[in-house]
Amino acid sequence: MTEESHTNEGGCTCGHVRYQVLSDPLIVHCCHCRYCQRQTGAAFALNALIEADRVQVIQGDIEELTVVTPSGKGQTIARCPKCRIAVWSNYHMSGLRERIRFIRVGTLDNPDLLPPDVHIFTTTKQPWVRFPEGARVVDIYYEYGATWSPDSLSRGAALFEAAGIALP
Repeated sequence: MTEESHTNEGGCTCGHVRYQVLSDPLIVHCCHCRYCQRQTGAAFALNALIEADRVQVIQGDIEELTVVTPSGKGQTIARCPKCRIAVWSNYHMSGLRERIRFIRVGTLDNPDLLPPDVHIFTTTKQPWVRFPEGARVVDIYYEYGATWSPDSLSRGAALFEAAGIALP
């Protein structure tokens, strides 16, 4: 998203659920782990991480389903109760579950505004996936300080502090 435009809307396939994102994301992950591949039925998941209070449902209601993850901590997936499309997830990570939403970029009205900032878990990517020249690519996960922008680090620090944990 550009500096001029900090809002973006999205929704499910049937139109029952509509939501609005009120600012730029902290970061956009393109996750190539086998769990994301299985869960999405695709080669990767593209998620924009954003503070939960900056995501507002503006139409309809969501249904939440908690599923297991490789970490054992799980995630809660917010879906449309009618068409069952996942619009975001909340991972149960270090007390941040209720504070950060992983918006499914493909559910945004203009997903082109949010290309990936980083490709993660690339050791398990599909062998035919090729990264663009200059893309930030890590084997498993990245260091926050070396990957997040200064603004995102500041916003992230506030979230981690509210959760009572240190920013990794």
